[in-house]
Amino acid sequence: MFKQFFSAVLLGLLVTATATAQPAAPQTYLVQTYSIPTTIMLGGTVVPYKEVTLAAQVSGRIEMIAGTEGDRFNQEAALVALDDTELLAQRRAAFAEMMNADAVLRNASMQYSRELYSPNTPNQMQVPGGMGLPNLFDQFFSRPASEFFGQSNSVLDRQAELHSYGTQIEQARNAMLRTQSQIEQIDAKLRDTVGKAPFDGVITRKMVEIGDTVQAGMPLLQFANTDYLQIQVEVPARLVPSLNIGMTMPAKLDVLNTPVQVRVAQIFPVADPQRHTVTVKFDLPIGTRTGPGQYAQVEISDTQLDAQTSPVIPRAALVWRGSLPGVYVLDGERRSLRLLRLGRDMDAQHVSVLSGLKQGDVIEVNPSPSAASGWVSPPAQ
Repeated sequence: MFKQFFSAVLLGLLVTATATAQPAAPQTYLVQTYSIPTTIMLGGTVVPYKEVTLAAQVSGRIEMIAGTEGDRFNQEAALVALDDTELLAQRRAAFAEMMNADAVLRNASMQYSRELYSPNTPNQMQVPGGMGLPNLFDQFFSRPASEFFGQSNSVLDRQAELHSYGTQIEQARNAMLRTQSQIEQIDAKLRDTVGKAPFDGVITRKMVEIGDTVQAGMPLLQFANTDYLQIQVEVPARLVPSLNIGMTMPAKLDVLNTPVQVRVAQIFPVADPQRHTVTVKFDLPIGTRTGPGQYAQVEISDTQLDAQTSPVIPRAALVWRGSLPGVYVLDGERRSLRLLRLGRDMDAQHVSVLSGLKQGDVIEVNPSPSAASGWVSPPAQ
């Protein structure tokens, strides 16, 4: 009796184990075809959103460089400085000239005021021998007689004196303005000896080192904002009408062949006369793992060509045999591997197929790593 009970229990366990070990029914997908616009992949370069080249505005010796490539600085931070010893000496000399011009101006103003309110004062003050008789004789006899005979005119003589002192005042004022302008020019050059960061960013390239002597116009370093990146592409002119500011389209980065969505940020208004292309910049999502100078591709629709009809399948259905993609096609209870030629990426989960499938085929999704061509086990009852 115990032997029969034990045999029955053992048989039930075997049946239960057999039912549990049966594979689950495969997930399937019915292949559908869709109208896909014709697109062209264009290569471009990742560029910073902002990039400037700091150049020397004056000649001199490099005295300070704030950092090296990759160092980050805030706006208005000093990045490079030139020796300003000679300019400071020129400023002191110009300031001394301005002080001299100021003294001349004050003296001319005083002489003009004296002649205006107390004419002929210098002659009256000259009293040789302690007596002023010669001067008095000249004032009361010689000058009136000279005017009487038409040999002089005291009014005109006084006006001439006033005009002479007024000319000296104007000349002194002009000298003041000239020296002030020289000081302003020197101050501007002193400001140009220091190159400051025009925005928050990093140094991307150094062209000089401390101690180098540079001339005006020589590039010193490149500074860029790498927090925001763009892809710069030379687009054939015939494709530009299909682009609008704000449009999004797929792109691929050379780093790990990563697909991303980019947005049209800028379309240049003039085409290149030699290559007949238009420069277009596309915004990359913030935080994209790439860097300036790297290669990228942007997929642009060609509206002048008719759309193509192609099957679209989920990426989860793909199996790889070496470098060749394929899917398991289900026909009743049979599974067969079919190699494919893939087309464009529709999104992160779907891809188009150029050859190997047709509408109505049933393919397996998420196939088991141990799956192989042959009979498909029926689902458990």
